[in-house]
Amino acid sequence: MEDEKIVAMYWDRDEQAIAESKKKYDSYCHTVAHNILFDPEDEEECINDTWLRAWNTIPPQKPALLSVFLGKITRNLAFDVYKKKHREKRGQGELPLILDELSECVSGKDDPEGKVLADELKKTINEFLATLPENNRYMFILRYWYSESIRDIAKRFRKSENSITVMLSRIRGKLKEYLATMGYLV
Repeated sequence: MEDEKIVAMYWDRDEQAIAESKKKYDSYCHTVAHNILFDPEDEEECINDTWLRAWNTIPPQKPALLSVFLGKITRNLAFDVYKKKHREKRGQGELPLILDELSECVSGKDDPEGKVLADELKKTINEFLATLPENNRYMFILRYWYSESIRDIAKRFRKSENSITVMLSRIRGKLKEYLATMGYLV
């Protein structure tokens, strides 16, 4: 079923919208949750919460790309579960490593001014990503949005893990330079 029809079903408050979303995007959402949580029970809870959150936010929201909308909900819920489970200790999975890799370029603030700056920073990072060759952009997004392991990215691009690590390091370096020229880093 086409995304537009599924979104229309949500707007009509037709519960079949959830079933259609599951049918089309369950595997995708599980992959997003798995790359962050690595716990089948937490992943399943996160996916169930995704369908509920979609039901509660459509309407008023009308997503242009349902896959991205559902993926973002799943990702945010998975990060919430991850933070809750790892408040006092660092985890064993990829997420701490991924966050450490990006910490040299970006750090967050929770105050109102920080939220405005975060929105501006998001726009700036998207502008930076638009300057990258497609493969580099895709690699960056797989690592830092979808939390894929270096091993999985290497398999996908048919390159060595070391090659991917070096390429991501170079991209982060370019991002750091770009952010510095835009006034984000001193």
